[in-house]
Amino acid sequence: MRTKFENLKIIMESGMVLIIRTDSEEEAKKVAEAAVEGGVKALEITMSCDNAMGVISYLAKKYKDQDIVIGAGTILDAETANNVMLAGARLLVSPNLNPNMLEMANRYQAVTISGALTPTEILNTVNKGADLVKLFPAEFMGPKYVKAVRAPLPQAAIVPTGGVNPGNVKEWFDAGCAALGVGSYISKAHKKDGDYTKVTSAAQDFVKAIAAARA
Repeated sequence: MRTKFENLKIIMESGMVLIIRTDSEEEAKKVAEAAVEGGVKALEITMSCDNAMGVISYLAKKYKDQDIVIGAGTILDAETANNVMLAGARLLVSPNLNPNMLEMANRYQAVTISGALTPTEILNTVNKGADLVKLFPAEFMGPKYVKAVRAPLPQAAIVPTGGVNPGNVKEWFDAGCAALGVGSYISKAHKKDGDYTKVTSAAQDFVKAIAAARA
C-alpha cells in the first residue's frame, strides 16, 4: 500500500481532485472510469452518492495497482472517516473543519482536504493538521481572494472548489493554489446524451489546461 506522502504527491503533481456526486452507483463508477481514462489521478466520491461505500470499495480494488488515489467526500465525523478508510479511501474531504475527522485520518495516514473560507478558518484548519485546505465555496471568492489570503498565510496549501474550469485554471495557479477541486465540468459532461467519452474528453481538457498553466 502506498504511503500518505506518495498519495499526496500524486494529487499535487496531477493538480486536481475530481468530485463525483451522481444519482446512481453505476453512474458514479462509469464517470470515475471515464475520468481516469482521461488522465484524472485523484477521485472524491461524495457520501451523497448512492452506495458511496460500495463505489469507493470497487474503485479502490480496481485501481490498487495504479497511481490513482481514491477518496471520499463530505466526511463530517470520525466514524464515517474510519468506515470509508476501511472501504479503501486514502483521501478524505470535508466541506468544513472537523478535528475528529482529521484525527482519525491522521491516525491511519490518509490525505485530508478540509474546508474553510475566511482567514481564521483557513489558519484553524492548518493548525488542526489538514494536509490541504479546501476553499469552499470558491466561486464566490475567486483567484484574487486566494492571492490576498496567501500574502499573510503563504503556508496554507489551498484547493479551490466551485467554479473551476479549464478557462480559469491558470488564474487559480497564478494566485498560488496547490491543486484544484473539479466538479461538474468533468463529472456531468455525459448528462445530455449519456456519452461517457465526453467525460474522458473533459478530463483531458483539464489535464492539458493544468499542464499549460504550470509550464
